[in-house]
Amino acid sequence: MRIIIQRVTDAKVSVDEKVVGEIGTGLLALVGFGTSDTADLPTSPEWKKMLDKMCNLRIFPDDAGKLNKSLMDISGDLMLISQFTLYADCKKGRRPSFTGACQPDIAGTLFDRFVAAANNLVPGHVATGKFGAEMFLDFTNWGPVTIILDSETI
Repeated sequence: MRIIIQRVTDAKVSVDEKVVGEIGTGLLALVGFGTSDTADLPTSPEWKKMLDKMCNLRIFPDDAGKLNKSLMDISGDLMLISQFTLYADCKKGRRPSFTGACQPDIAGTLFDRFVAAANNLVPGHVATGKFGAEMFLDFTNWGPVTIILDSETI
């Protein structure tokens, strides 16, 4: 599992020219699953670690301007976007290979479970796009702050 986290002041996602999700200040998280991720991932320690790390990273400023607050501390919003391209292999040639990405049926179920888990944890609003759809994201990266989490290295 890989997550690219961006601290944002706002974000929205559109599918077929219609906004399907929108948040205010918080995190935009691109979430991808690899071939080693199986249906039992939600019961693993890595799952809990990734969810906990994403929600509790201290990347929001406190009153002194230091990055000491988390999404949980500020009751921020969270936008989760499925992103199989996080598993692109660009070693050979110029066209990425996506053979390292999880099969869509398993990835869709994992993504839905991740959204449900986040909804039960995050105090702010949780929004998503549409799994498997072509999505257009419009967001303001605050910082910019961008963090990469990988379940194999966390």
